[in-house]
This record gives sequence, C-alpha cells and structure tokens, in this order.
Amino acid sequence: MTERVDSPMSPTAGVLGVEPPSRQRLYSTDSAMSFELEVPHQEAQMANTHLEHLALLNIFSMPNVVRNTGIVCTIGPKSNSVETLVQMIEEGMCVARMNFSHGTHEYHAQTIANVHEAVSRIPGKSVCIALDTKGPEIRTGLLKGGGSAEVQLTTGHTVKLSTDDKYQDCGDAKCVFVDYKNITKVLTKGDPVFIDDGLIKLKVTEVGPTHLNTVVQNGGMLGSRKGVNLPGKDVDLPAISERDERDLTFGVEKDVDVVFASFIRKAEDVTKIRDHLGEKGKHILIFSKIENEEGVRRFDEILRASDGIMVARGDLGIEIPPEKVFIAQKMMIGRCNRAGKPVIVATQMLESMVDKPRPTRAEASDVANAVLDGADCVMLSGETAKGKYPVDAVTIMRKICLEAEAAKFHRVGFDELRRLTPKPTMTVQTTAIAAVDASFQQNAAAIITLTTTGRTAFVLAQYRPRCPIIAVTRQARTARLCHTHRGVHPFLYVGSREKNWDEDVELRLMAGINKGKKEGYIMKGSTIVLLSGWKPGPAHINTIRIFQVD
Repeated sequence: MTERVDSPMSPTAGVLGVEPPSRQRLYSTDSAMSFELEVPHQEAQMANTHLEHLALLNIFSMPNVVRNTGIVCTIGPKSNSVETLVQMIEEGMCVARMNFSHGTHEYHAQTIANVHEAVSRIPGKSVCIALDTKGPEIRTGLLKGGGSAEVQLTTGHTVKLSTDDKYQDCGDAKCVFVDYKNITKVLTKGDPVFIDDGLIKLKVTEVGPTHLNTVVQNGGMLGSRKGVNLPGKDVDLPAISERDERDLTFGVEKDVDVVFASFIRKAEDVTKIRDHLGEKGKHILIFSKIENEEGVRRFDEILRASDGIMVARGDLGIEIPPEKVFIAQKMMIGRCNRAGKPVIVATQMLESMVDKPRPTRAEASDVANAVLDGADCVMLSGETAKGKYPVDAVTIMRKICLEAEAAKFHRVGFDELRRLTPKPTMTVQTTAIAAVDASFQQNAAAIITLTTTGRTAFVLAQYRPRCPIIAVTRQARTARLCHTHRGVHPFLYVGSREKNWDEDVELRLMAGINKGKKEGYIMKGSTIVLLSGWKPGPAHINTIRIFQVD
C-alpha cells in the first residue's frame, strides 16, 4: 500500500512553468521502513488519457538517474583514441559502430582493439561491437585530378552519365562515370537521379545503350565517388558485394557482435548475409538497414528475417519524399515494437554538432521523439566519427534520452503491447508480462533476471517496463548484446559457480542489486522484481519474487 503526497504547487493544482514544484513522494507503508521514492512526471503517469498525460508533463520534473535507451556511436578519426573512447563510454556509448564504407581492415582492427582497451579501463562496463557494411551502393567514378578533385555542375547544363569503364577515372563537368551497369535498363526519360546525398539532382532526357543524357536541375560541386540514388526504382544489385564478403569474413575473425547490413531490399538479402557468416558467425546479430522504397515496401518480410532493424534516414530521405520519412520511421518502430525486435533510429540526429558545441532545438526534439516512439537505440554518425565534439555529442544525447524516457506514457504502452501479444503465450512471455506488470504495480526500482543467452531479458524488454532490467550473466557476448535492447543493463558475473544452485542464484541476485546501488537507482527500501527459474537451465524461467532491499 502506498500513500500519495501531492506538492501544493504540483501541475494538478494548475501551476506549470512558474517555479519548480516540490518533488512528489511515495511512502511505503508495507513495512516498518519508510522511504522516499521519486517518480518523474508522477501526475502525468497517473493520467487517464494520452491528452491528459501530455497536459500534465512538467519541465521541472527531474528524470531518472539511469538511461534505458542505447546510444550507438560511429567511431572515426575524431574518436578512435583510447582516451576519447573511455570518455564516450563513461558518458553513455554502449554500441561502437565501425563504418566499413571507409577505412582499411588494418584501421578497423586497430579501432576494435582500442575499444576493447577502453572497456578494460572501466570496471563493470561492456560495449557491443557493430560492423556496418558498405552494401550495394551506386557511386560515381573518379574525376580528372584524382580523389580530391571537384567540378561544378551548373543548373540547366547537360551531363552524360556513362557506364563505359574508360570514363571511370577521368570524369568532368560534361561526363561522369556511374558504376551500375544496368542503370540504362532501370531508368527512362524523365526519371530523376540524385547524387551526393541528394544535393545534386539530374533529370534523364535520353537513354542510350551505355549512357544517360541528363539535364542538371539542382547544381552544385561534385566530388569523386559520390553516392547515386534512383528513387522509386528496384535495382538488381547483389545483396553483398565481393568487398562486403571480405568485410564480413573479417568481422567473424574479429568476433564482432552485430552486423548493420546496408541497403537491404528483401528477406533474401538477409539470408545471403547469414549464409556467408556461416557456423563461425552464427552468433552475430543482423540488423537490416532500411534505406530505400523497396525496403519499406517489403518491410514485413525483412523484419521476419532480421534480428533487428535500423531506420537509416540518410539515403531513405532521398529514395522517398522527405515529408514521408517520419511516417516510415514511426511505422517501422511500431512494427518492431509489436514483433519484439530491437530498432535503431539513425542519421543526422545531432548533425549540427559536427561543427557546433550544441545541437539545434529541432535535433534535440528529433532524438526525443525517436525515444518516445519506441526506439531501442539512437545513433550518432558524423557527430562522433568526424565531429569536433564527439564526447559532448554523447553527453547531450544521453541527457535528451533521459528526459524523453521520463516523459513517456509507460503504462499505456505496456497495456497495448500486452493486448497485442498472441494467445496462448509461451511460458517466458507469460512470466515476463507478469514481472513487468508487477514492476508497475509496485513502482519497482529494477527488474533483475539471471540469463545465459539473454532471451529472458530481451522478452522483458519487449514489454517496455519503466524501470531498468538488470541482466546478470556469465557470458561476455550476452552482456554485449544486451545493449541493443531498450532498458537491459548487463552485469557480467565473474564469480565461481556454487555447487548449491540456490546459493548461486542468491549470489548473482546480490551482484545485480549491488550494480543498481552503485549506479544510484537501487537503495535501501527499494522494491525489486526478480525473475528466475525453478531449477537450473534456460527453459525453466517461471518464478517471480518481489522484495524490498535491506
């Protein structure tokens, strides 16, 4: 039983934005011990409707101390030193992304080694390593003058796009090589061609056997090897190129945890990548990057074949109209949440921080809305790879995530997910639903589960509890993979295995509690929900315990 004590200046009294109200307090009366438990946006969380929830949000409410949204950081020249990586991990980075569109295998091997060294310097931390493939891209060739050369494409002028190899390293303002041989079969007169992230737009005026004549509609400076987009067209590029095959083999050798697969168009593409990873790479999760109209159109089959999804808004915003991107984003997040698979929102989230120490207001809202929509992780690209303020970008993203998580209408989200779960449920789902429900009813500080593969923690995450999920595991890989799921905080237990199983369970439980105490969200008197099995083994999770921390 709890007693609610309202502040005299709470938003329910009609005061908002004048001065900070006192924090709400929940006092436990179930034991002799009385303790204060603070809940962000308490009045809003108790609302009866979504509109009422929004109206009761309070800018003076402090967020929780623990962040449940994962932060993916692209590692590049500005962030690959051990010292910078240590700072980024301490500020909230939990997934390190290696972009294989750039750099050699030697470069990426050193970066991975630096990440491992940084993790070793921070006790109790783990970081998931992700390999982002180059994918089946279409690119222009080299210009006269080499890789650093540029030419001006002027609006209204004509440009020939050629697939003839003799032009691949001698492009100029009149003729540019394109490396997609079938482009003349895919495009027709009047079709648009976008180059360099859509900054340059051409319109096809004539189609030849090995060339396209085009007119420049939006001009600009063109460099070498720039990306080419053909919006609305289904291209027949291979799912994985020879370069991708070499990169994936390298990833298996370096024991990466996740592959971010670029330009996935159909389920068959995911299958080909999984086949190439083979037996040695069967543990590697595949997150399909949706970057084109065909991928959006065939999203359901891609989702079924994938371990997770990345909403890659860069190329997607060129392949489909920019005013449609937010619809695609919300659709993909919603379907991933419904299916219980993790989803990452990426590209230009804090883009201005490549050069500026603060994001724009729109960028901050973009990150927050991704969290409110249900993203498991949000991603930084150029902000940390080449930006001037990589550590600051992680810090600001962490703060935005904390505020957005506190403002989310958690209980309604849980109720919807529970209703959408097909019946009858599996035992692990039934137990997870009951544990998350108990965490809301008891206002629990944390849910703790003991796991080997991570499956129980991932099913708990599917139902989006407000409190963190502490996953205690003896498997280092499982600990790293936990970072791809919202709210799962891994603890790698290194203690010896006790002969008595009950004693071993209690020791691991205490390790999870101590982790929460150390990080500031579990304290004396906190309520904990424990999910465990009735006997050893991964298929026996069916026991819930609720207790207060002494």
